[in-house]
Amino acid sequence: MCLQKELEKQGNWLFTYRSYLPILILAVGIVLYFRNYIHLEMFSSKIVIYKSFYAYLCLFLSLSGVLVRVYTVGYTPKGTSGRNTKKQVAQSLNMTGIYSVVRHPLYLGNFLIYLGICLLIGHLWFVIIFCLLFWIYYERIMYAEEQFLFRKFGEDFTNWSAEIPAFIPRFKSFVKPAQSFSWKKVLRKEADGIFALSCIFFFFNIGREIIENNGHFNLILGFIFLFITIGYIFAKYLKKKTRFLNEVEK
Repeated sequence: MCLQKELEKQGNWLFTYRSYLPILILAVGIVLYFRNYIHLEMFSSKIVIYKSFYAYLCLFLSLSGVLVRVYTVGYTPKGTSGRNTKKQVAQSLNMTGIYSVVRHPLYLGNFLIYLGICLLIGHLWFVIIFCLLFWIYYERIMYAEEQFLFRKFGEDFTNWSAEIPAFIPRFKSFVKPAQSFSWKKVLRKEADGIFALSCIFFFFNIGREIIENNGHFNLILGFIFLFITIGYIFAKYLKKKTRFLNEVEK
């Protein structure tokens, strides 16, 4: 099999199982995070990980990734930018809004979310390894997606991709979104991810306080977790028990 077909095959396989990457990152991160607290000889535990402002910085970075995803999903038309795992889907080619500055905004959002979590771990090599793995992992997914888009949209995709960078935004090329923003779509598709992120930061903080046993619980993170949890429960209720979030998409 030629390299081009091999990369596309790998990308399609990784696309199907891409939701498992965060679980792997989190599992390894949990071990390293609490090892840092138990074995205090690590510089990151002594200097960085105890500082509350550092946790806020990591949270801000992850939330910036959430905002990228929210903006992307909220402005995209039906049949695109979904959480499908079976196969590539694209009923139309997005070229406005955030897609006028970067070709893969959802994966950019994912990178910022994961990077904030990895930095929270407080282990330099873990962050470096994560960046390398993310590059290898998502590069193949993006390659497979673009092969699909090229075959479906041809010259339109070629012209668009020649002007728009794949991963690092170029804001000067911004074009106003063709769609109106939909909070209903965001609540349907992004509520689980936002709640999971709040759980990670909250329970990491709880675990740290248990190990340190100093009673300095981070109330701000606690209130953020409580607020998001209430919103998440309400969103799940609307999704399962009502038709409120089932808007007619154009």
